[in-house]
Amino acid sequence: MAGGDPCPCGSGDRFDGCCAPALQGTPPPTAEALMRSRYTAFVVGDERHLAATWHPGTRPEDLSLDPAQRWTGLDVVAVEGGGEDDARGVVEFHAAWRHGRDQGVLHERSRFLRRSGRWWYVDGEIRPS
Repeated sequence: MAGGDPCPCGSGDRFDGCCAPALQGTPPPTAEALMRSRYTAFVVGDERHLAATWHPGTRPEDLSLDPAQRWTGLDVVAVEGGGEDDARGVVEFHAAWRHGRDQGVLHERSRFLRRSGRWWYVDGEIRPS
């Protein structure tokens, strides 16, 4: 993905000014920014970023992405806390996907913690779409 391309996270910003710094190791400043960078990591297949931003207490031992899975759009529907001075945050979103001829929308309410100045994805509650 080129730096001038629109960011896959749907922010409307260019990739190089949005999620690219996070994927290169700069901690996102908010829970929503972390969630958007994690979505982008799913889009581009960046397992390293997903593992590095998943809280060690809840991160699975094996994190293998399905190369046939395509993520096709993100809509953030609610954000609770998760600001630069908060310790906790929740981001609720809809993420559209396609796998072969199947397609759908993942509706998740994700929980985040900020420890040692950086945000971590803890877990998510899948909700009916």
